[in-house]
Amino acid sequence: MTQEKGFGFGLGKMKELAEAFKKAQQVQEGAKKLQEDLDQLEILGEAGGGLVKVYLSGNQEPRRVEISPDVLGEGAEVISDLVLVAMQEAYGNSTATMRERMEELTGGLNLPGLG
Repeated sequence: MTQEKGFGFGLGKMKELAEAFKKAQQVQEGAKKLQEDLDQLEILGEAGGGLVKVYLSGNQEPRRVEISPDVLGEGAEVISDLVLVAMQEAYGNSTATMRERMEELTGGLNLPGLG
């Protein structure tokens, strides 16, 4: 009798584990698609009221930099500072976007032993 009870409990755990593996596989497939989606995004960071713009992908790959001719007379140091601020903003926006997308992907995942 005790053995049957233990066996029944084992089957329940196996089913739970199988569901967990299924969810994990869905997350893995979703993560691959997420990487592709993030790679297609262009995320903006800007400084100087839009005089300098930096674009990164959602995976933080540099895409392009736009510098307005209006700022060119300000000198190299000012332009360097504006580019740095724009890069930092683009990086922050890209990181936040990646985090949000990952939370959407894993939000419904409840793996036993990992909670």
